[in-house]
Amino acid sequence: MKRFKQLSKLLLVTAFIFAGCEGQGDSLIEDRLENNPLPGEPNYSAGDADFSNYIAIGNSLTAGFMDGALYTNGQIHSFPAILSDQLELVGGGDFLQPNVNSVNGFNVSLSNPQQGLILGRTELDVSIPGPVPTIGEFPIPAFNGDRAAVNNLGVPGIRVADLFSSDLQGNNALGLYYSRFATDPGTSTIIQDAVSKNPTFFSLWIGNNDVLGYALSGGIDENMITGQVAFQNDLQNAIGALVQTGANGVVLNIPPLVTLPFFRAISYDRIELDQTTADQINAGLAPVNQAMLGLTQPPINHDPDDIQRRLMEYSAGSNPILVIDEELSDLGPEFDILLAAGQINAQQREALVPYEQSRPLTAGELVLLTAGSVLGSEADGDNSVADTPIGVVVPLGFNVIDESLNGDRYYLTMQEQANIVMARATFNAVISGVVDGTNQQAGAQVVHLVDVNPFMADILGLSSSQAQQLALTAAGQAAADGTVGKRIRGFDLQPDFSPTGIFSTDAVHPNPRGHAIVANEIIKKLNEVYDANIPEVNILNYPSVIIAQ
Repeated sequence: MKRFKQLSKLLLVTAFIFAGCEGQGDSLIEDRLENNPLPGEPNYSAGDADFSNYIAIGNSLTAGFMDGALYTNGQIHSFPAILSDQLELVGGGDFLQPNVNSVNGFNVSLSNPQQGLILGRTELDVSIPGPVPTIGEFPIPAFNGDRAAVNNLGVPGIRVADLFSSDLQGNNALGLYYSRFATDPGTSTIIQDAVSKNPTFFSLWIGNNDVLGYALSGGIDENMITGQVAFQNDLQNAIGALVQTGANGVVLNIPPLVTLPFFRAISYDRIELDQTTADQINAGLAPVNQAMLGLTQPPINHDPDDIQRRLMEYSAGSNPILVIDEELSDLGPEFDILLAAGQINAQQREALVPYEQSRPLTAGELVLLTAGSVLGSEADGDNSVADTPIGVVVPLGFNVIDESLNGDRYYLTMQEQANIVMARATFNAVISGVVDGTNQQAGAQVVHLVDVNPFMADILGLSSSQAQQLALTAAGQAAADGTVGKRIRGFDLQPDFSPTGIFSTDAVHPNPRGHAIVANEIIKKLNEVYDANIPEVNILNYPSVIIAQ
């Protein structure tokens, strides 16, 4: 606008000077206007596409789940909602979401309705810094809108197979979320509902949960990862059903999951100590180390290398977290031999119980965000004396009350990370192959792949070798520049859940700015493949995380 005003003044002055010069003034004005046209209506266009009836299908990413809950403001800022606003500028129709009509929503991970604990979305407490929950709402308020007219069919927690399931009772995701807006709860399926709406255009972002559940559990059971054959069959059937309606669409693939802030916010060497405290802890743990070393001697002859990885020694500065590793051999029976031989007494034997399957974490292992609320707290529940801090004196994952073990759910070993990377790469290859196969069968480009890996590689600051190790797509590897963050309009965005980050406080799902980025990636693809002119959104116009007051 400033430029327009300056130009207008310049034209007026020019006209005044040359008004009496036999029409030369008019000619100069016309020349100026030709080279500097006045602002007019933007030339937006859908190109070769028809966006009049846009349907979004997917999981929590599509639903607008963020900050650990599904709540109204998150839904409003879901990438399908943002995208639909831009599509309206080129002929897109109304976009109805199944609003939960809740300010804080319901946090499945943190709540326990049976015990009366109802928590909602999390907010960022900058004094920690970390997420803190709000008061939630359960059950989630009913959806009173027109179920047949719902455009956003995103259902938090679903896998690819769930697109075809109507089992509300046996599936928490379908029962808790899909039942709110299913056209015929208990009978209809997500794909059936999508097809029945006769879409002209669709987006499908699915497959994350087919491996993410394994990752979020700490890799406790490889059976949690969907098999490749089942994944491929279900995805083919889903995309096939959608394109048979005559609709075109985009399919998004799976980002590098182990790079999510959920696995990066807490380092393996989170334990910070001064020298005095380190000396005190070392003195207290010296008998444990001595007993372990004793196991390497006759008659037990335990593997010395195994014992070395279990020994504990602390120093000033950053120290590895002490954890339970249930994949380690149980030293209990061997400690019992020491007791029977009189090398330790009963009291000393009891003190060794927490360390029968423990070890310090090593560089490269990833700690889950859920460990943050436990690390450093007193294992005995007595906070008046800091003598049993979890992760230092008592291994993370050891319950001093009943001596049960659950340490594996707090971290990912290198092998577990490799399982996640391999599964994600396999699923992404399947997604790409199904898209190509669908287009070949249709004899036209009816489905287009939106690769989310390049932007993630860029903002994460991955090196080319890291991108290769994470099995990113070729485009993702090419985008790895080694510089953390992304500068947009003079503002640096970060791959975390800080006020300048693109993730919400659950450290898994994008915040509104992250969703705006996804919407723009889709728009770029649409403009490219349909010769369209759909305006991208200004990412900085969207909020980041909510700061706790």
